[in-house]
Amino acid sequence: MNRRECLALLGTIAALPAPVQAQQPNATRRLGVLSVTAADDAIGQARSTILVEALAVHGWKEHDNLRIDWRSGAGDRARIARLADELVALKPDILLAVGTPSVEELRRRTTTIPIVFAVVTDPVSQGFVKNLAHPGGNITGFTDYDGPLAGKWLEMLTQVTPKVSRVFVVYNPATAPFAPLMLRTIEDAARSLHVMVEAAPVHDAASIAALASRNDCGLLILPDFFTMANRAHLLAAIGEARVPAVFWSRTFVDEGGLMSYSTDSAEQVRRAASYIDRILKGAQAADLPVQNPTKFELAINLKTARAIGATLSSSLLAIANEVIE
Repeated sequence: MNRRECLALLGTIAALPAPVQAQQPNATRRLGVLSVTAADDAIGQARSTILVEALAVHGWKEHDNLRIDWRSGAGDRARIARLADELVALKPDILLAVGTPSVEELRRRTTTIPIVFAVVTDPVSQGFVKNLAHPGGNITGFTDYDGPLAGKWLEMLTQVTPKVSRVFVVYNPATAPFAPLMLRTIEDAARSLHVMVEAAPVHDAASIAALASRNDCGLLILPDFFTMANRAHLLAAIGEARVPAVFWSRTFVDEGGLMSYSTDSAEQVRRAASYIDRILKGAQAADLPVQNPTKFELAINLKTARAIGATLSSSLLAIANEVIE
């Protein structure tokens, strides 16, 4: 090859798009993962395992052609912010944000590194993406909520005997900025279900403990990493109140909650791996549509129902995906 041919070849390589240049056969790529859960939390551990397995299906193997930098916020917003700084400073090829606070903190720090999210509510209203079909920017992913879900939670409480006529909606305003959207849906449903609805904000151990005194109502727990991180205290207070409660995650039912109707967060993480794969192979986050959940599950704990003296309708039991005896 003469000098002219060599220069022409170098020019061709330089003109290639950045994603194509990056795809060297033996190059190790870097993924940063920021989750709101604690590293030793059972949910966080399960999601990590699922992610690694799903990425391997697409040919990305940790410690081989993919380096994964794991960061866990343990339900602490200030810690999540610090960890976001750490991850962005590492200059990964792509980021996975699990939970709304993770997305919020990462998007403040980069507009260039692609971010795939999972277990996030209403990304449009929160300003993460322009719209679901065409997210634009560097962010896309998988949501954990669709519009009718909040109304379904309330409807479930009306199928409990003794009859529930008043429902308190539990969430932390500081960590669930999407709560007003859900409250509107719940209030709309309440009118047709003839139920009174009232917000019951919680923000610390004392406000959670105060729920134990609400013994003439039902409780509806909104999606919120704060309620998940404090679920032991929350379940204890609800157990003391001996009132029916519906939760946004199956985890609460496994640990003693009455019932939940929820999306499958593990499935969202699994699906997120497909977007990570596509972006690492050259796709742009802006071109990948945000996807709403497609899988829902109803779980009921009959042991808890007996403990609080409640009976659930036969129609509700008939459609449950799992009934814990």
